[in-house]
Amino acid sequence: MPNSIAKIKNTLDSKIGQHVEIKAQAGRKKVIKRNGILRQTFRAVFIIDLDEHKSTYERVSYSYTDLLTKNVELSFDNN
Repeated sequence: MPNSIAKIKNTLDSKIGQHVEIKAQAGRKKVIKRNGILRQTFRAVFIIDLDEHKSTYERVSYSYTDLLTKNVELSFDNN
């Protein structure tokens, strides 16, 4: 498991500054979709600055285990 988390972190490290779409589980049948920019990665979490006009929050953070367990999915622009 730590190797998988390390791979996820390394992948996100290479995508800092890129636009990302987030799909996060918010309950049994509820999914929240947000857009933003990947700003920082830390040892256990990563930070996304959200689009100002589309969200009430400025930024969100998720753990790498959220990605590993598929509670959060990220889609990056290919530009």
